[in-house]
Amino acid sequence: MTTHAPELPIVVDDDTGVWTTDALPMLYVPRHFFVNNHMGIEAEIGAERYADILYKAGYKSAYYWCEKEAEEHGLVGREIFDHYMKRLSQRGWGFFITEELDIEKGQARVRLENSCFVYQYGKVNRKVDYMFTGWFAGALDQVAQSMGLSVKTRAIQTQSGAEEGCDFGLFEVTPI
Repeated sequence: MTTHAPELPIVVDDDTGVWTTDALPMLYVPRHFFVNNHMGIEAEIGAERYADILYKAGYKSAYYWCEKEAEEHGLVGREIFDHYMKRLSQRGWGFFITEELDIEKGQARVRLENSCFVYQYGKVNRKVDYMFTGWFAGALDQVAQSMGLSVKTRAIQTQSGAEEGCDFGLFEVTPI
């Protein structure tokens, strides 16, 4: 295994202890802590209900993140989406690879390798990466809106690395 230092710019405020990357405050927590909380909520309310809640929250958060990062870095169009995938990959969620992106049509396909959820859950023969699903629609909708396009999208996860016979996750974004 080879390693490297984080590729994210991280600034820590001396007075408050707040970590910031680019234009937004961040939290740094152990993966097991985050995923165990995720699993605990899922056990209480069910994966389907939790996925619905996370989709809405994730959509809103991705839209906001893309908007703020575009302003911070002067990004436009596809640059915003690509920057989002890069930063997600750099923050330890997994590796996010854009296999297809057509902003005008409101379509995207994102491949997820080395998912933090699959590492924790293992092969449980179901989709466990559903937290990410709303992120892709939120990001694509923000990019489209910033370009003056009226397309609105919806994302679904079509496979997970936690499923038998699958080595990676796959998400499809389509227009509503």
